[in-house]
Amino acid sequence: MSATTHNKGNTTGNDIGAGSAMAGTPSANPRVLNRPRVVADAITITQRNLITIARVPQLLVFATIQPIIFVLMFRYVFGGAYGIPGVPYVDFLMPGIFAQTVAFGAIGTGIGLSEDLSKGLIDRFRSLPMAPSAVLVGRTTADVVRNIFVQTLMVAVGVLVGFRIHNGIPNFLVAMLLLLGFGFALSWLFGLIGLALKNAETTQAASFPIMAPLVFASAAFVDVRTMPGWLQPWARNQPLSAIITAVRRLILNEQQAQLLGLTESTASLVLKAIAWIVGLTLVFGTLAIRKYRRVV
Repeated sequence: MSATTHNKGNTTGNDIGAGSAMAGTPSANPRVLNRPRVVADAITITQRNLITIARVPQLLVFATIQPIIFVLMFRYVFGGAYGIPGVPYVDFLMPGIFAQTVAFGAIGTGIGLSEDLSKGLIDRFRSLPMAPSAVLVGRTTADVVRNIFVQTLMVAVGVLVGFRIHNGIPNFLVAMLLLLGFGFALSWLFGLIGLALKNAETTQAASFPIMAPLVFASAAFVDVRTMPGWLQPWARNQPLSAIITAVRRLILNEQQAQLLGLTESTASLVLKAIAWIVGLTLVFGTLAIRKYRRVV
């Protein structure tokens, strides 16, 4: 998604909700605001960002075009050249596409925050009696809501090109929750980058060197066992692969999982994925909130 699109999105509705929600609140130290106030502030910022998306639907359009292109390209261009007997390539592919979609979508958090900084909106938020975490939680929560829509669309596209759920709807829903959680965790990472760089173009440029090895040197599109030996440890143990592997284990049936070498239990793989989500959120969430407090 281009930074230009985000520029348009953030000029619309910048002041919506934020000022009105806090206008009647007496001045206070944000660090001592009570918990209900913190939650209310975060909800207000979430609403503000969702209104921006609703008023600039191009944000959702551009967020979905790229993954749809990837689905069609890999399904029909590369799908015939790569396959595992007993596992349709589209069923192998779609968990990777789902994870890639939320990963690239997380870059939008950093671009949006850097835009708010450059326009002075963050300074206005900081002058209000708001908890430092509210702006960031509101932004990342809005991105989760956006991801729900995008993931639903991607599932529909996947079904149209032959994707099928082989392990029951409950397991599939757990897989979707893992993906949404991972997108939320990555939003804190790229939010930190946006706060540090304070420029949309620079944030976008700095995010790709981080995203490229996560997405393309992972289990997203090919079996890790086919990669060079020196690359396999990274491709197998990095966070995106952990999420994709857990999602595949939840979606595919037992026989297909065995053919892919997924010998660990579903519970074990899901717990690993959750550990990555919680760890990334705690580390980068803490760093992002600290950066927000110091940013000028």
